[in-house]
Amino acid sequence: MKVIYLAFPLFVALFFGSLVSPSFAQSQAGGVDKEGSWYVGEGLKHGDFFSYSMCYVDYKECTEFEMDLWIKGDVQSGSETKWLAEVVVYDGNKRIVGEMELGKIAPEPTGGSENLSVYRSAFKSSVAWLSAFATSDGSAGGKGPKEFKDVSWGKIGNIGGEQVLPTALETITITSGTWETVLISWKTGGATSKVWLVDDFPFPIKASTLTHVSEGIPPPEYKFELLDYKENVSSSPFGGITSTADEQSSKGCDTNFEKNVSIKKPTNDFQYQVYVFYGPEDPVHGCEIGMTIKFISKFDDTAFLNQVQYDFLTVDENLTPLRSLAQEEGRQFLYSPSGLASLDFIVKENPGEARYVIWIYGLAPDGIVPSEIDDYLEFTVPIYAADGATIPTPTPVPTPDEKIPEWIKGNAGWWAEGAIDDDSFVQGIQFLIKEGIMKIPPTAQGSGSGTNEIPSWIKNNAGWWAEGAIDDDSFVQGIQFLIKEGIMSITS
Repeated sequence: MKVIYLAFPLFVALFFGSLVSPSFAQSQAGGVDKEGSWYVGEGLKHGDFFSYSMCYVDYKECTEFEMDLWIKGDVQSGSETKWLAEVVVYDGNKRIVGEMELGKIAPEPTGGSENLSVYRSAFKSSVAWLSAFATSDGSAGGKGPKEFKDVSWGKIGNIGGEQVLPTALETITITSGTWETVLISWKTGGATSKVWLVDDFPFPIKASTLTHVSEGIPPPEYKFELLDYKENVSSSPFGGITSTADEQSSKGCDTNFEKNVSIKKPTNDFQYQVYVFYGPEDPVHGCEIGMTIKFISKFDDTAFLNQVQYDFLTVDENLTPLRSLAQEEGRQFLYSPSGLASLDFIVKENPGEARYVIWIYGLAPDGIVPSEIDDYLEFTVPIYAADGATIPTPTPVPTPDEKIPEWIKGNAGWWAEGAIDDDSFVQGIQFLIKEGIMKIPPTAQGSGSGTNEIPSWIKNNAGWWAEGAIDDDSFVQGIQFLIKEGIMSITS
């Protein structure tokens, strides 16, 4: 008979249905030498005023905004009594004023003004996030208060998530003052996320957390910092503050618009592709304009660029910057971790043709200087006067007597669809250039890379040009790229 011997600790683990690596258990053990417990909302009361600087990954890729809230009192919602908070959000150039309802057991926002919905979500998923583990009452299926000495407060739900642990006692100094804190931390994908809280204080006072990624530098999931706190504020601190949207409406501005106008072009030196979608269709001086910007690889029009450092500028005819959105936000540059950026700003440019530039400094993590050569996209947007009248548009640049024949646009459409090959299309373009029908600005002839493969975005441009979705200049830029890269050879 074969006898199998088990070491006693292993036998006990197997007998009770679990096997825990001693080293893993040690790395997951938390707890700090401090008496007492904490939960989200501890000590929250009427008259409390909080001001937070914060961001959340699902709102403009963690672009910072300020949220101020004052606990006004109670509000009855069905059979539940909640806290009612007056709120003002400062988001770039915008102010959003409204109310927010917070639960009593867990002060998560559950209702309030519609215009605050995106900010309520950010608050719930950041400042109030620990209510997933620590609430005032555990008797009705809630989590209950958590002891500082507990080895764990629970486990985060995402794949590969680890324990949420009290890990250290730290004295930290932030904008609102110096605080004696308990550090709560956890790991996702090897990176450590941190939240600092104070005993008997309703919400954490600082956080720096990271999203879970399998490789590379993880982008922030949310960040926040307490800027100010006051007790016993007996009357609303927001008297006289109005929402920017209300001010815009009183001026006759369109506040309910879609971003239907599109611009799709390569950058000046063909380093990137940029797709811009903006609205309203007729931007008005003094009113808001919204833009969605997609940064796309020049080699693959389905591949978004990551970690884009850029700025949005107003320039003169010499490309001299007149306005920088990054500087207006007190930043060196704007940053898009995913390559999909959203901008909202007030049109300060005078009626007429506004020259806008998206200047791309390169691709690098936030705070690291990019090593790539910078490049830019310039485009114009017609700006209207507040009364709806427009400044007469400038006299257009004279065009050549010869018009681009319709057959070449037909060729472009067939080529984009794959009905004709590259050589046939290139021969048509060469003929137009040689005959002077298509004017190509001076372009250095490239020597070619050896593959002579035409990028897919050039075909897309050709298809859009054939359909009239982009103008001749945009299409010509694509031809310039082919010449510069040596894919198309033009003889004198």
